Amino acid sequence: MREIVLAVEALTVARESAVAVRDVSFVLEAGTDTAIVGPNGAGKTTLVQAILGLLPRRSGNVLILGRPLSPQGWLAPIVRRQIAYLPQTFLFDRRVPITVEEWVGLGWDRLGVQAPWANRKKRRGAVQEALARVEALHLRRQPVSGLSGGESKRVLLAYCLVYPRRLLILDEAPAGLDARGESDFYQLLSQLKQERGWAVLQISHDLERVRRHCDQVLCLNRALLCQGAPSAALSPANLSLAYGADFVRYRP
Repeated sequence: MREIVLAVEALTVARESAVAVRDVSFVLEAGTDTAIVGPNGAGKTTLVQAILGLLPRRSGNVLILGRPLSPQGWLAPIVRRQIAYLPQTFLFDRRVPITVEEWVGLGWDRLGVQAPWANRKKRRGAVQEALARVEALHLRRQPVSGLSGGESKRVLLAYCLVYPRRLLILDEAPAGLDARGESDFYQLLSQLKQERGWAVLQISHDLERVRRHCDQVLCLNRALLCQGAPSAALSPANLSLAYGADFVRYRP
């Protein structure tokens, strides 16, 4: 049996006075890719933010690598540094004069990895290895402000790779990429999942890509309506339950 990286137990989250996510439970195993699907307003981003400790939860538990997330969203630093998060959009002040190499290096520094002079060589090697892994080493001296959408996604992934991780959470991370860029992104993600044993949790609206690439699907609409392998979870009956009958009727 694979190691359980993430366990969510009866999680309920409210935004102001309204319940946004109710009684959600699931587990993620190492080396697997799980997609959260559902209509707009279903609570997908709310669920992810609660798992990350960015939103308080009304009830339930979140355990990452066996360690509980506190009610205040605090997680032991040794566990926190093994989580990577790629948002849908990367907001960056283009006036900041920072290169790709410098920015990816912050992924090493922010995790509390000590980098005195004795470790500068190790840090530089980790940054260059991460950029090479996502085929972005040639961008290392370019300013972050000048990157295209596809280049930005690769650099964000390098930022996550510069330090060993166990859990990668994506909120529509391929958004803004063209068809080729999105295909390359998912191919790279699949390779990293297999090589590094990452557990991947991603929000996605592309059901066909989820069907081809993911190991498990969570159909969410405030509550967890179904979960399982794509072949079962993405059945017409389940899609009708999550999105409504018209979605299935008019879907090509």
